[in-house]
Amino acid sequence: MAAGLATACNRGSDNGGGTKTGPPIGVDLPRSDSDFWNSYARYLGRPTPGSEVNLLPTSNSQNDIGKLVSNALVFANTGAKAVVMAPQDTGAVSGALKKLADRKIPVISVDTRPDAKAGRVYMVVRADNRAYGTKACAFLGERLGGRGKVAELQGDLKSINGRDRSEAFADCMTKRFPGITVLPLPTDWKGDVASNKLQTLLTQHPDVNGLYLQAGGVFLEPVLALLRQKGLLEPAGAPGHITIVSNDGIPQELDAIRRKEIDATVSQPADLYAKYALYYARAATAGKTFGPGRTDHGSTIVGLPNGLEDQLPAPLVTAENVDDAALWANGPK
Repeated sequence: MAAGLATACNRGSDNGGGTKTGPPIGVDLPRSDSDFWNSYARYLGRPTPGSEVNLLPTSNSQNDIGKLVSNALVFANTGAKAVVMAPQDTGAVSGALKKLADRKIPVISVDTRPDAKAGRVYMVVRADNRAYGTKACAFLGERLGGRGKVAELQGDLKSINGRDRSEAFADCMTKRFPGITVLPLPTDWKGDVASNKLQTLLTQHPDVNGLYLQAGGVFLEPVLALLRQKGLLEPAGAPGHITIVSNDGIPQELDAIRRKEIDATVSQPADLYAKYALYYARAATAGKTFGPGRTDHGSTIVGLPNGLEDQLPAPLVTAENVDDAALWANGPK
């Protein structure tokens, strides 16, 4: 089991090469095939001064809930006083949460929120994923003038993120843009599945004029490659352009906006996910408690049936603000 642990970002156990600071913390990365999660891992490895933590060797569950359960047990057995994870199957994570709860080890969940029946968490560090779907819907609906066909590349509907984005997108389209037909394509957050399903759909619906990519970190490259191959990658503003809105806010998406290949993305704060995941992990080991309300870092903590969630800001990025220095993807690589 221990052999399954792979160091991903800390090059040892001291978080960025500095002095070990505080109780040991375990971090499990959910996957390494996503540009977004690779960015998150890099931010974990370079904390800001004063926020250093004592990281155990980082594990990667590779989108496998069984590996996440095993990794949680390894952390418990190697002295972790708190664990940070990002479970992709938010219902099946109950096994990992139970193992850690039995050892009285608090859990910080990043980007995803374990389902209420899965078990309690100390804090969820996440943005409002329903807002992602609503922002994408509003942008597409207005750009398309309320008419047309939009292919929606959904994430994994076993994940709260996939459900939140999909449900909010559908609700917004139904209420605000009834003249737009939404063609949903579940993908399990897999780029090859997204590309294959989109290729089939474009054959059946050659008049698609909008795309919503729920995860640019895994969908952007295969989708753009497919559109380029089919001669459908017309620049924004040109006849035949397919309006594309993505989610993640990775540097590659911002570059695609600058090249006029896509039109917008919702920027998930990879830097803040890493910063506040470790912040709450340290707070948990110190016995600190929090409650619902506004924070001192521009977010809002909301109550959940099984814990609390710090909802960090996630702005819509378009050609108008793509060069904003405040966007994490415009920072150091």
